[in-house]
Parts: sequence; structure tokens; C-alpha cells
Amino acid sequence: MATPYDIFVMVKQVPDQGSKAGINPDGTIDRARAKRMLNPFDRYALQAALYTKKTYGGRVTAISMGPPPAVEILLECLEHGVDRGVLLSDRRLAASDTLATAYALYKTIQHVGHFDVIFCGLQTTDGDTAQVGPQLAERLDLPQVTYCEDFQIRDGKAQARRIIEGGVQFVESELPLLVTVANSYHPLEYKSFKGAWRVQKLARNPEEMGKYIQTVDLDIIGADPERCGLKGSPTIVAATEKVGEIGGNCVMHEGHSPDELVAEVIEQAQLKEFLIA
Repeated sequence: MATPYDIFVMVKQVPDQGSKAGINPDGTIDRARAKRMLNPFDRYALQAALYTKKTYGGRVTAISMGPPPAVEILLECLEHGVDRGVLLSDRRLAASDTLATAYALYKTIQHVGHFDVIFCGLQTTDGDTAQVGPQLAERLDLPQVTYCEDFQIRDGKAQARRIIEGGVQFVESELPLLVTVANSYHPLEYKSFKGAWRVQKLARNPEEMGKYIQTVDLDIIGADPERCGLKGSPTIVAATEKVGEIGGNCVMHEGHSPDELVAEVIEQAQLKEFLIA
């Protein structure tokens, strides 16, 4: 009989890449104006967590940090088959860099309790640092497998295939451990009807919702506010600039030989340069 595992997956709500988020005067993203979505890289981590549950048994807990609207992605995770969600939400977390974020998530994981494996997305589309997963593993004193594109558990040990420069590497580790999942892993499967129906029922019953979605703050998880948010972030953003708007003109070249297509592109580029000059 398979051993049931406690599986955590870290997820984040990020600005929709198709929306116009804008920049605040202090250089941070104006998240209030932007549409919101589940971080695309976290979709692979979510699939890895759900596959591990389906294959070996256990329970999946999705953990996120963000403002109250971030509960939306935890509900989305429930629709996909996650068992419960935990949201760390506190105004004192605003402007946290990766160091402060990893500390806050570390305290959240300690508060939630026992786990066997933690899955993280490779990075986030609003930060692109790929630092939080490894920093979290260091704080938890866990072995870590980064850039993982295949994950199995055999004889109580984790076996993974990870991407390295020029090829792949096969590794084995004792549990517990932390895994950052590459976007060459299997895409996230569609939401189940059962999961979507359950979330719709929860939306009509706030009391029942509390059994599946827990919201915590820094005081509840016992985190030091001085190590969170701007106070706990040694990273300084000197400036943020908006380099362009979404959209623009696109010219398609087709129906000719490669030599003719190249000639057309060069001709148009030269004409554009001439008109600008």
C-alpha cells in the first residue's frame, strides 16, 4: 500500500501578462490596476504536486503570499484538485524582496506543519529571479532539486531528472526535500468538474470555505516584522521604467522563397530608417 504524502506547492498571483499594470511612483508594479493570474511557472509545480498525490497518495496544500485577492488562485488550485490552501496576507509584507519573501514563507510552512515534499515554480513572471525556491530550501535546511522535469518516489526516496547545461542529470534524495519544477514538465491538466463544483458550493458558504482556505498574518505564523517587507529587504530597486505599450504593428511576409522574404524585410527596414531620418 502506498504511503500517503504531505505535499506542499507554493503558488503566487502575478499581474496578467496581457494587462497594462503600470508603475507606481516608488518603482513598484501597480498591481491594483492589473488583471491577476496564477504565475505561469507555478502551473507546472501544481501539476507535479497533483501527479504525486494521484500516483502515491496523500494531500496537497497550496501556499501563497499576497494581498487578500490572492485567495482567487487558491480557489483555482482547489478546482484543479488541491485539498486545502493557506494564504499569508499582511500589509507589512509589502515590497518584500526574495530574502524577505523566503523568510515569510519559511515561517508559514513551519506554521502549517509536516510535509514530505515542497514543489515550487521555477520563477515568477513579475520577478524572474528564480531565487525564492532555493532560499526557502536553505532556510528549511532541505536538500533541493532545481530545474526538475521529472519526479518519482521509489522505495521512499525521491528520484528526479533535472536540466543542466548540455543535458540532463539524474539525482536521488531522501525525503523531505524541495523541488523547483521546470517548464519542460507536463502541462497542468484541466480543472475537474468535481473541483469546480466544490468551489462554487464553497463560494456560497463562507463558513465552509474556512475549512479549506486559511488566511494567516505575520502574528499568527510568529514572523518578525522587522525581517519582512521593505524593512527586511536588502535589495534596493534604483528605478523601474516602462519600455513600451502592449500592441503595435506586425507585418507578415509569406508566399515567397526565403531569399525573397529576406530581401523584403531588408527593404522595409531600410525604408523605415529613411522615413525616420
